[in-house]
Amino acid sequence: MKNVLAIDFGASSGRAVIGSFDGERIKLTEIHRFSNDPVTLGGTMYWDFLRLFHEIKQALVKAKEYGEIDSIAVDTWGVDFGLIDKEGRLLENPVHYRDGRTAGMVDYSGEYISKDSLYDMTGIQIMEINTAFQLLSILKNRPELLDRADKLLLMPDLFAYYLGAKPVAEMSIASTTQLFDARKKCWSEECCEKLGIKRSLLPDIVKSGTVVGTLSEKICDELDIKPCKIIAVCGHDTQSAMAAVPAKEKDFAFLSCGTWSLLGTELDSPVIDEGSAALNVSNETGFDAKTSFLKNIIGLWLIQESRRQWEREGKHYSFAELETMARSAEPFRCFIDVDAPEFTPAGNIPERIKRYCEKTGQYVPAADAEVMRCIYESLAMKYRTAVGELEKCTGKKFSKLYMVGGGTKDRFLSELTASALGIEVSSGPVEATSLGNIAVQLIADGSIKDIDEARKVIATSETLYAFTPSDTDTWDHYYEIYLEKVK
Repeated sequence: MKNVLAIDFGASSGRAVIGSFDGERIKLTEIHRFSNDPVTLGGTMYWDFLRLFHEIKQALVKAKEYGEIDSIAVDTWGVDFGLIDKEGRLLENPVHYRDGRTAGMVDYSGEYISKDSLYDMTGIQIMEINTAFQLLSILKNRPELLDRADKLLLMPDLFAYYLGAKPVAEMSIASTTQLFDARKKCWSEECCEKLGIKRSLLPDIVKSGTVVGTLSEKICDELDIKPCKIIAVCGHDTQSAMAAVPAKEKDFAFLSCGTWSLLGTELDSPVIDEGSAALNVSNETGFDAKTSFLKNIIGLWLIQESRRQWEREGKHYSFAELETMARSAEPFRCFIDVDAPEFTPAGNIPERIKRYCEKTGQYVPAADAEVMRCIYESLAMKYRTAVGELEKCTGKKFSKLYMVGGGTKDRFLSELTASALGIEVSSGPVEATSLGNIAVQLIADGSIKDIDEARKVIATSETLYAFTPSDTDTWDHYYEIYLEKVK
């Protein structure tokens, strides 16, 4: 029996999961779960890195109850990073991608490089949150910070470094930065030069499944644990989830559904042309240097942040209650473009939805249940648009969507997505990122042969649900109305 430990950080919570592999099935045992709450201090929104590292230590202590751990690996959200000096000291808490420091940086970057050139070099959807624009903000406003920095470590690699790993950049997380050459699978020297970013700041890139170190002696002594290997899995949680998509066919569409919705397909090589640029599709890198050709869409963030707003107002809804509320509301009253810029920052999402609907001449949702219905249907409509864009760029036609991640616990969203797309939706596994993390550790160990075998093992190990479309004529009708309202 092999036991490996996956540390899986999402944008709103984290979990530690032991994967036990008996040669046929992977059994998951969640041993630790915790919230991931940003902290705003002095007008800057930070990740609470010290607290999160403490949670990893707590997981390592709890793992002792389950026997010897063969390896550990960390996956996180994309784009964010920490800066360390030559002595390996963290210069400051990593800044949250939702912090306002990148406002206007995409336009500002145009003084140095055009958007077309930037996309052609990196193949990545141009978004202000991307690492390149965060660095540009520092260069413009706090250059002395970069003068003190020796290396930039992306979040999964930063956690691994302080556990005892070498300072490296795992390939999948590097591909989220807008500094990575999607074709050559290396840092883009030209991109760094044009933006004025020191190439020496960026660490060596390693492939997913690389052993990058061993738990440090200090950590082992502090926690009274035995050393184990540290493996760089697909550090970007989307790519860990991608590794866990239980698809049998080569050509498949997937939706990794969490705080963000990542909808895409897996390709042997990137698609970087006028069509993909116009649609702002990303070519991220997954396991075995495959290309994840995908769209970044705001996902359950809208539900999570609405819930937080209602809590501030004294209304305490569970996520299950919010789903029930959405089911009860009248359908197709109003729609939003979930990716409209006003929905990205934290704050009063329900009020912004009402203003959007008023501005676009639609019914303005009054009850909380109506707001929820608007979010659910708008997400499903956005997924339909994204699938159409993927098909247009790749020339493929998808007959099934594999939906994975925490969002699959919400059956209503899966039902609506099947009907909106007019194709079958396979829902599950819920813990796709943890499973993908674990699977790559087992591939690195030699316990599983390759990614195809890993996906078969995952399909055998998990309960999957199928949703078929219904009332497609009605959805087709309202999709045209949706397009008109969000254009």
